[in-house]
Amino acid sequence: MEFKLGELFCGPGGIALGAKEAVVTNENIEYRITHEWANDFDESTCMTYRHNIHPEEPNRVVHADVRKLDIKSLGKIDGFAFGFPCNDFSLVGEKKGFEGEYGPLYSYGVEVLKHYQPKWFVAENVGGLSSSNEGKAFIKILEDLRSAGRGYRITPHLYKFEEYGVPQARHRIIIVGIRGDLGLDFKVPKPSYVTKTASEAIENPPISDDAYNHEFTRHKKHVVEMLKHIPPGENAWFEGIPQHMRLNVKKTRMSQIYKRLDPDRPAYTVTGSGGGGTHMYHYDEPRALTNRERARLQTFPDDFEFLGNKESVRKQIGMAVPPEGAKVIFEAILKTFAGVKYESVTAKWEAELREVLDTTKINNQIELKL
Repeated sequence: MEFKLGELFCGPGGIALGAKEAVVTNENIEYRITHEWANDFDESTCMTYRHNIHPEEPNRVVHADVRKLDIKSLGKIDGFAFGFPCNDFSLVGEKKGFEGEYGPLYSYGVEVLKHYQPKWFVAENVGGLSSSNEGKAFIKILEDLRSAGRGYRITPHLYKFEEYGVPQARHRIIIVGIRGDLGLDFKVPKPSYVTKTASEAIENPPISDDAYNHEFTRHKKHVVEMLKHIPPGENAWFEGIPQHMRLNVKKTRMSQIYKRLDPDRPAYTVTGSGGGGTHMYHYDEPRALTNRERARLQTFPDDFEFLGNKESVRKQIGMAVPPEGAKVIFEAILKTFAGVKYESVTAKWEAELREVLDTTKINNQIELKL
């Protein structure tokens, strides 16, 4: 059984690769996901997606601002995924929510659900979404997704990807919806609790010198010297740094500035933002990680080539969903349709969600107890 997948805000292909690799078999019937179309507003990101996911049919990846996209012309789909932009819901920054430029963009995903009425969907965003606008934004989004088209049974959960074997502490809200008339309930897959460390991800197997996106950063001499005084797991505020090498910052001190990885723990969150001091730093060598090393922390295979300039690639990697994390969720969706039982855990917010969505009308005063 094949599910045709459409994507908005597709990124470089983390969700796509996870979906592609998820295959479930039951009673000699194979359940899998194939890609029908995808869209992103960034040109280099679309180039990367085409190159790795749709090399034979590049026209299936549409480079366009979603606000100008003709959604009705994209093509029929059975499944839908969208990691709608999280800038305005992030725990870092101004947290503008619906008042920001990116906050309302989730509504284009709702339009896809209304028009194509796919059998299931996956929506992804940062953990900060749950507390934006005192929780009201989250409830509004959940209600819009639940009531789109024929209606969906939704299961929102805060996934901690390091609990699923991803070598990175990456926490994301993922909302899975199954169309209500199908009579199926999605369950959150139980974490494997297999810990993969940053050093295991980067060193095993060794990265070849000619690997894609493996260019080293040229650091200024004083940066190299400062990094030599920062132990693994510590950052630019480590007390052992000589006084003359310390950063002259009196206000906010971000914990990830010149932070070196701890080789014995999963990495801290790979991000696509920032300038000097935020590129993630090697635990053993006094340097920033290469983009290929960052891609490994995101579970992209070495043959996945990111296109664009070095800074664009860094951003693409940081904004992507880890393919191995996505694969776990897509496998659970396929098992739900295949009738295959799997170990699960209670979804975060399950009780509060039931209380809110059982009402016929949302009361704007209701807030999730987060």
